[in-house]
Amino acid sequence: MRERRAHHHLALIATTIAALQGASANAESLRCNGNIAAEGDSRMSVLYKCGQPVLTDSFCAPVYYAPSLMPVPQPFASVVIPCQQVEEWLYDRGDGNLMATVRFRSGVVQSITYGRSPR
Repeated sequence: MRERRAHHHLALIATTIAALQGASANAESLRCNGNIAAEGDSRMSVLYKCGQPVLTDSFCAPVYYAPSLMPVPQPFASVVIPCQQVEEWLYDRGDGNLMATVRFRSGVVQSITYGRSPR
């Protein structure tokens, strides 16, 4: 009987932890000009909804191979598996609002983050 109760409590704790972790993984969105840009939107969609960003940056992010999350080593990374192009657009949302950084991978919004200044 005690073992059964302990198993029930462990299952309840595990379920609670899983639910809390899932809740913290909510996607951010960006409200601008009465529209909402969100993860999965294209560059064109964000540009249409939010206008020109204040700043833009692009870089070539390393490609990782599964299951170890190790970057693909040179010379394979540049010859066989190229890096993945990443763009970041910075939006100044006005006084009293945090700056928004929209990150694109393969032309699609991967993430939207907020901060006092660009990272």
